[in-house]
Amino acid sequence: MAYLDENFLLHSDTARRLFHEVAKDQPIIDYHCHLSPREIATNHRWKDIAEIWLGGDHYKWRLLRANGIDESLISGDSSPREKFQAFAETVPYTLRNPMHHWTHLELQRYFGIHKLLSPETADEIWERTNEKLQEADFSTHGILKKFDVRVVGTTDDPADPLDDHLAIAESGIRTKVVPTFRPDKAWLVDRPDLLNPWLGKLEATSGISITTLSDLLAAFQKRHDDFHAAGARLSDHGLDRCPALPCTDAEASAIFDNARAGRAATAEEKEKFFFYLMVFFGQLDAAKGWTKQLHLGAFRNTNSRMFAKLGPDSGYDTIGDYDQGRALVVYLDALAKLDALPKVILYNLNPRDNYLLAAMTGAFQDGTVAGKIQFGSGWWFLDQKDGMELQLDALSQTGLLSRFVGMLTDSRSFLSFPRHEYFRRILCNLIGAEAERGELPDDFDMLAKLIGDVCFHNANRYFEFNV
Repeated sequence: MAYLDENFLLHSDTARRLFHEVAKDQPIIDYHCHLSPREIATNHRWKDIAEIWLGGDHYKWRLLRANGIDESLISGDSSPREKFQAFAETVPYTLRNPMHHWTHLELQRYFGIHKLLSPETADEIWERTNEKLQEADFSTHGILKKFDVRVVGTTDDPADPLDDHLAIAESGIRTKVVPTFRPDKAWLVDRPDLLNPWLGKLEATSGISITTLSDLLAAFQKRHDDFHAAGARLSDHGLDRCPALPCTDAEASAIFDNARAGRAATAEEKEKFFFYLMVFFGQLDAAKGWTKQLHLGAFRNTNSRMFAKLGPDSGYDTIGDYDQGRALVVYLDALAKLDALPKVILYNLNPRDNYLLAAMTGAFQDGTVAGKIQFGSGWWFLDQKDGMELQLDALSQTGLLSRFVGMLTDSRSFLSFPRHEYFRRILCNLIGAEAERGELPDDFDMLAKLIGDVCFHNANRYFEFNV
């Protein structure tokens, strides 16, 4: 069997039929990613393959470091050609890492290159990819069209303006590009030196002077409204774990007043304020029919020396071992008691929490929306074959796979859309194998509906994108 041929990851006749007849040509809804709205607004083009492929990709950076590559060839000031060569030298060592699959799927799908990247092929691939980048349709708009991406959900700070999203909406491109409300800086009451400058930005974008807690809440309400008008239908929070210490209005006001005056909150005060705002944000989401995403469980910036040198999102985060269950129950229950529980997607980073989160979704379904509380797709370190299969199994055994909203890239790279294909092949292989073993009905139309819904239709309905 040829490597990465048309039947890659498809190990039965039913799996192959499901993929090629149903999944392969489904449009893409990439409802959570970190693509740059500025690059979409300006229809950005890239100078060379190193810029689009290696710049800011901490997945690759980690593997380069593990292969003994000097930091100057990763995040440093070496030339793009030198950085590309370092990656070409590393790829042959990535066998059994998903990077080997992703690298060559991207070479095939974007550039029509079926050779393996190695030191021996680096010159040819450098030349061929850079030639391809000069073609008229190799831009952000061209890529979105090529992969039939119907929706992109970017990740946006409420203190940031939405000018780029407004420009995109007026550009005439088919893809709907919507902002996602991510207010993670709001609970920095333990770091007034960071919080107060950020509040200045929030004042500017909201047009509201923020002196008191009620001012802050008004500013968030205004920006939530602005995001909704720009097409937003999701919020997102990157959390160690959910906060679990309830907080009164008076306590939250005092904590905020102190932070505004430059006095740092204690750890307990921070968690209380965090909980207070998370309940408030949940109410905002529920009122507008939004979906709240909770990304749980990363140990971030673990290497303090390199964090000081390179800052966040540079490859020094890892899987955390936080106790997730009790705090998550407290938070979801607080919203349920207020009859303000929005649609929610739960993502875990530690695979030990798969069944914890998958089963918890069932405890908070309320019959108002099919699949209202979702167990999200494999995230970050679990965004690979084994992680996806484990997530699909836990979801299937505890809930309704048929209502799953499917895959997302969570990526900063415009070369990541083949990860949807990767997921679809894995899904079709799983369903096809079980059908051929007699564990699922031998009914192609029934199985095809499941595949089509998970690949596209469920997300389109659930988020009300209507594309």
